[in-house]
Amino acid sequence: MFASNPFATLTEVISPAMMQGYIVLMVLFVMGGTILDMLHKKSAKYFFENAKKAQKSAKRKVSGGEKAVIAASVLANEVLTAGEFSNPRRRLSHLLMMYGFILFVVTTAIMIFSPGTTSTLLPKLWHIGAIMLAVGAYWFWLCIRVDVSAEGLPVFRVERADLFILSLIATSTFALIWSYSGGGIGISFALFILSSTVLFGGVYWSKFAHMFFKPAAAHQKKITEADGSRENLPPDYDLTSAEVHSKFPDVPMYMGKNPPNMGLCIKAERPNHY
Repeated sequence: MFASNPFATLTEVISPAMMQGYIVLMVLFVMGGTILDMLHKKSAKYFFENAKKAQKSAKRKVSGGEKAVIAASVLANEVLTAGEFSNPRRRLSHLLMMYGFILFVVTTAIMIFSPGTTSTLLPKLWHIGAIMLAVGAYWFWLCIRVDVSAEGLPVFRVERADLFILSLIATSTFALIWSYSGGGIGISFALFILSSTVLFGGVYWSKFAHMFFKPAAAHQKKITEADGSRENLPPDYDLTSAEVHSKFPDVPMYMGKNPPNMGLCIKAERPNHY
């Protein structure tokens, strides 16, 4: 199973041109859904207007070299290692899904656009990517979601916001079932295509588009910290609990001004009050 290319047998029934056209269509779906999402939420407009406002409040000019270092920091922390997640379980789940998705999608495109390739490495990477994606997605859905783990709501309660994670689960699951069953045309293949179409075609209604905006927002936030504008917040807005208490003795140690920096007391217990 791991060494076999499930798309190879598919070419006997579906022409490579049709499969390549489907990949192109999914790319167009992602691009179109992302653009529509940005227009609807006006996130790009807000981002650029906020950047201009920050420039007016800047205390110093950030050099090109500093911007490059900040961009590299965002790439290493927020993008490649998901450093914005302080919860190690959530971070690991995200990394499994992210790298599994990249492996799965890239190898799918290579095998479809190069149907004559005989490499056994690509099918192995395709299966590994699908497994990583499935493990990360199932872990998040069953164990990590806030409304389930902290609020005690039923595991299978579905909202429109769950479209992205459910389509990820379905796509990876049916891809593996399809490959295990030998490929070709069948129910598992139809469900695989349906779930992947929902995944890429539902970008406008899911959180997929948000992933393209997050690195840019993180970069802009670090720029405002470097130029001193601090998004028009006071200099002590990001103090830790201990620093706040030293400046303002009447404020208890557990009351920090920024939730991520509230000290160890905020981690005293998990939120399971249901």
